[in-house]
Amino acid sequence: MLNCKQTTVLLSQSQARRLSRKERLLLRLHLMFCPHCRRYRKQMAFIRQSMRQWVRDK
Repeated sequence: MLNCKQTTVLLSQSQARRLSRKERLLLRLHLMFCPHCRRYRKQMAFIRQSMRQWVRDK
């Protein structure tokens, strides 16, 4: 199973590339049990969406 540091790296990499099946499985497994990494994923999504909106509104 992944630790939190490995999970945050994979979450970041998932923005730039498609993760392998194994990486996706390990990521899902970790996220099922770790509320901190789930919160980090939500924060990343919020920032990404906010930046997209900011670029559109410019």
